Amino acid sequence: MALLITGALRSAADTAAGASPSAGATPSDADASYITLDEVSVSAVKQMSALRREPEAATILTQPELERLDVVSIKGISDVVPNFFMPDYGSRITSSIYVRGIGARMDQPSVGLNVDNVPFLNKDAYDFDLADIVNVEMLRGPQSTLYGRNTMAGVINITTLSPLRYQGWRIQADLSTRLRGKVSAGWYHKFSDNTGLSLTANYSGARGEFINRYNGKRLDKEQSYGARAKFQWRITPEWMLQNTAAFSNLRQGGYPYEYLPTGTIAYNDTCFYRRLTFSDGLTARYSGDRVSVTSITSLQHIHDNMTLDQDFLPADYFTLTQRKHEIALTEDIVVRKAAAEGVYNWLAGFFGFYKHLDMEAPVTFKDTGISQLIEQHRNEAIPSYPIEWDTRSFPLNSDFTLPTWGVALYHESVVTLGAWELTAGLRADYEKSTLDYHSFCNTGYTTYRVNGGEKVFFGKGDVNIDDRGELSRDYLTLLPKIAVTYNLPANNGNIYAKLSRGYKAGGFNTQMFSDVLQQRLMNLMGIGSRYDVDDVVGYKPEKSWNYEVGAHLNTTDGKIEADIALFYIDCRDQQLTTFPDGTTTGRIMTNAGETRSFGGELTISYRPTERFTLTGSYGHTNARFRRFNDGINDYSGNYLPYAPANTLFLQGVWMIPLRKDRGVVALDVNMRGTGKIYWNEANTVTQPFYALAGAGVTYSKGDFSVQLWGKNLTDTRYHTFYFLSMGNEFLQRGKGIEGGVTVRYNFR
Repeated sequence: MALLITGALRSAADTAAGASPSAGATPSDADASYITLDEVSVSAVKQMSALRREPEAATILTQPELERLDVVSIKGISDVVPNFFMPDYGSRITSSIYVRGIGARMDQPSVGLNVDNVPFLNKDAYDFDLADIVNVEMLRGPQSTLYGRNTMAGVINITTLSPLRYQGWRIQADLSTRLRGKVSAGWYHKFSDNTGLSLTANYSGARGEFINRYNGKRLDKEQSYGARAKFQWRITPEWMLQNTAAFSNLRQGGYPYEYLPTGTIAYNDTCFYRRLTFSDGLTARYSGDRVSVTSITSLQHIHDNMTLDQDFLPADYFTLTQRKHEIALTEDIVVRKAAAEGVYNWLAGFFGFYKHLDMEAPVTFKDTGISQLIEQHRNEAIPSYPIEWDTRSFPLNSDFTLPTWGVALYHESVVTLGAWELTAGLRADYEKSTLDYHSFCNTGYTTYRVNGGEKVFFGKGDVNIDDRGELSRDYLTLLPKIAVTYNLPANNGNIYAKLSRGYKAGGFNTQMFSDVLQQRLMNLMGIGSRYDVDDVVGYKPEKSWNYEVGAHLNTTDGKIEADIALFYIDCRDQQLTTFPDGTTTGRIMTNAGETRSFGGELTISYRPTERFTLTGSYGHTNARFRRFNDGINDYSGNYLPYAPANTLFLQGVWMIPLRKDRGVVALDVNMRGTGKIYWNEANTVTQPFYALAGAGVTYSKGDFSVQLWGKNLTDTRYHTFYFLSMGNEFLQRGKGIEGGVTVRYNFR
């Protein structure tokens, strides 16, 4: 199936026309289908017209395409979308996304996520499974003018199946050779022509692939389940109401980090991740003769627990537990001209949000950590008065409260002058964030005096730290966008040029407080330095200018479609995750001085017949530091870490109708490629380009389908993550060869 946008619009038209959204669905011809779908599903409220007509680098993946590639979460579109990379490592809290050299490993996301119009504010909850996805659209480049904070690399919009489009049951079961399984069931019902309700539930489990050689247990075992209720009501021809409530619960191991010198995973303390989420989004839409008004109100709740053996070695250094409880409220009001036609079209809106985070993040020092990180340093500094800690385990406690709120006004205008379209937009965004912290530690040690080579008791030392404080940051920024589009004759596509500004909010390094406490403790014993909390804990917003030219092209007969984009990004204060130098317990978000990225993207589809499609997408990014000195090293001119230089996706699909109406067989061969990836700012450790081969065979007849599939068929060895902690290097290996079977059945 083609991955280009026009093909996606056609596939959406099938769903809009009432076709069964099974794996064997075949696109039909209807160019304005996405707008038609919009009228019912209340999606795409910020698009002036069909997405491919707009000056955006964008990809839409439809339900048949997602099912063919076994995509149930946004990690599944990595590499399929050019210059989009979301590595699979750690646990589901590590939802790192890199687009065009822009990305984030912790704290603020660089890519926004909306599911049925509900914006997800915390990227810790990005990685979850969804049943019955109708389409996923990924817009690349800054989307800050319309979508606001933390969309400087793009935005992902996900739409789930509407009960006004499909009625009946949908059941899916999936099992792989690595004992990973999924099952989902959905009930879709129309109470009347204007009212519908869907209830879906899904479960997934995994035995785990990686073994901890210290105890022989599998690290990455997982169990998750979720449910979603979607209600739609067309009250009158003018009024539409949609409410989507979703719940999920996750219990997961994780963090299979191998020690680089030995190539083995071996550590002694338990690691796990637990997450409970709930969201509810209410979309109300009025469509009048002159204007349409859409209100999107959401409530989100996240409660999670990440516990780590933070040294990832078979030694008792220290562990980290991070427990969070976050509640967020958002309101987005969009007013636009009712019909996107004529010379002048416009859109305006207001966005406001409030989120409240309570977090506990104790770091527990254990015997080896006390011995090597505290006692050894202290005794080397003052050898005549050595110390011994009274207990061989104690916590450095940190509790945080982080209320954050913001408001924004935005506007976009489009003027059409014949074949030319001029677009201009502006957003004024204000945000205020506050950090209330309480750091405390109660422990003690014994001091000895060296007398004639023997240690003699000298005294007791109590460590009673109780630090409290409040920090606040506020930011006001203007986010403009201008674009020029030329529509080619004979409906052969368009060419565009665009200038836009990206913005990612600043914040606080809460995980740095363990190191702040450690240094405070050492300072009480007469060594070390005391941090300026305000200086090391806060980091600044990240801002960028994106210069882009591109085209959406297609032949008159529709057999060839192509999307092309070239970009240059000038980024200031880019946020990077680093580990402080030396034997410390924290990690820190810091701002690089200046970076720049340039590159291009190409997606092309060739469909010589209705039964055969060839698709390819390629993205290239050259991202370097223009100016970055961390106080120890000058990395100017080096490549940015973690962002791949190339992404590649190739796919061929052949539909074979069987005789006597016995069904359809679809053959799918595909390949994903990623790399080169630089793992550190010094560019001394890299992951070369690697390719993962996949294939599938699907038999479908009516509402039944069965699919045999394989991933990484060549069992390619590659790594998805690298980091340096306490001078030790760690890697996570990517998943090996895997096969599986998926059964889908729809009945009405």
